[in-house]
Amino acid sequence: MIIKNAAVFTEEGSFVSKDIFIDGTKFAENAGGDTVDALGCYAIPGLVDIHTHGCNGVDFSDGELSTLEKILDYEVRQGVTTLTPTTMTLSEEDLAKVMKNAASYKENQEDGKRAYFQGINMEGPFISEKKCGAQNTKYIKKPDIDMFNRLFEISKGCIMLCDIAPEEDTPSMDFIKEISKKCRISIAHTDADYEIAKRAIDAGARHMTHLYNAMAPLHHRNPGPIAAAAEDGDVVAELICDGIHVAAPMVRATFKLFGKERVALISDSMMATGLADGEYELGKQPVTVRGNEAKLHDGTIAGSVTNLMGCLRHAVLNVGIPIEDAVYSATVTPAKAVRCYEFTGSITPGKFADLVLIDKKTFEVRSVFARGNKII
Repeated sequence: MIIKNAAVFTEEGSFVSKDIFIDGTKFAENAGGDTVDALGCYAIPGLVDIHTHGCNGVDFSDGELSTLEKILDYEVRQGVTTLTPTTMTLSEEDLAKVMKNAASYKENQEDGKRAYFQGINMEGPFISEKKCGAQNTKYIKKPDIDMFNRLFEISKGCIMLCDIAPEEDTPSMDFIKEISKKCRISIAHTDADYEIAKRAIDAGARHMTHLYNAMAPLHHRNPGPIAAAAEDGDVVAELICDGIHVAAPMVRATFKLFGKERVALISDSMMATGLADGEYELGKQPVTVRGNEAKLHDGTIAGSVTNLMGCLRHAVLNVGIPIEDAVYSATVTPAKAVRCYEFTGSITPGKFADLVLIDKKTFEVRSVFARGNKII
């Protein structure tokens, strides 16, 4: 297959005019077959969402194979071709069910039928009750290496990210040092100050979960965990760009502070994404959705109802982030964070042909290719 006349996003983070060749499931140096005219479109890599709880009426924490399939079916049609779905703070029994079914799916998943399931983002239960956000405080636990190892074994190594509030200094640092050998550690739902966050980063934490949300703010006398993360060139910060979680000036400031290489756009979407207003759940807690806002009944923001392509669109069209930076932060940066950049995240010969054609003016999705298969 040959795709012509598009402005093509490069690994370096710019757009150039060139042909794209797809041979089977992968991008190639040359190929024959059908020709697609993409005049008036940007050609970008399939998006990589490393923090999403659900969509289309289902929650990943349900732990059902059919739920995961429904999430992946929805996401690929939005141009999100690789996914790391995210758990909530649940009992070990419920988390084990999620891990078991996810491992089973990954062992048997087929290329190009749905968005690719890369692994699991384990958000909780090792978080702070004070900064719990929409997490269920009933199941919050101190960092527990043995519990993590049990779940990691059940998942057959599927856990890509593990979130932690590092306030419990000694157990937290021991946990980070040990578990960072197996997956990426993210500082999350935390009341940590600058010094504690710095120690966590020195111990091996390399990620910040939904920056600004559920953590102390950046302050000129009490800099907090955000400053600690910004200072370290290896730490990637997730950013929810749905128009609700982070104000536009702060989104622009974050790109200046961290740079596109260290900002990972995420959706943090929940089960109402793609559906109408109404009553839903997030991690088995009731949520009311009105417009672009999802809230627990006590008023706490409970995830987003915007998929990652919608977040990308908002970042460019409404916030003013350069398209080159926004695309990089929705593809290259998250792919590197969850260890899948070697096979996706850029339009590079030899990588899987995960590709989205979007209208240059409206940013609406025109076509999606997942591992060479034309989805829409």
